[in-house]
Amino acid sequence: MAKEGKPRRVLLVCMGNICRSPTAEEVLRTHARKAGLAIEFDSAGTENYHIGDPPDPRSIRHAKHRGYDLSTLRARQVHASDFHSFDLILAADELNLRELRRRCPAELHGRLRLFLGDVALPDPYYGESDDFEKVLDLVEKQAVLLVSRWSQTN
Repeated sequence: MAKEGKPRRVLLVCMGNICRSPTAEEVLRTHARKAGLAIEFDSAGTENYHIGDPPDPRSIRHAKHRGYDLSTLRARQVHASDFHSFDLILAADELNLRELRRRCPAELHGRLRLFLGDVALPDPYYGESDDFEKVLDLVEKQAVLLVSRWSQTN
């Protein structure tokens, strides 16, 4: 994928795949669909301790208040095949980006980026309601920017 090009498949990654990455997956999917973009979205975690679990109930609740349904999503771990299957892989923070770089074939490192571009998406897991709202604010803002950019490319 060219740096400015529109991706076909996007993977969102955080540590456990129960807060940030499923939220980003569904928010991006919703905004892309509304814009008429045919892009596939998925999410995964770098760790394996929540495989098969739904998103954190707080993520589900806060997202639902904004019109996003996370209830059908289930956590999974990043697979080696993901580096070939997805043309853009967006990590929530530097820790997860470093882990992705460690696992990813060197020739595919260009597919790896931070979701927010140059800053970390904060982890709300040990936080309060306001932390989940802040994540949604940041994810929605970035989703609007990404979908706008992708809408202007072929």
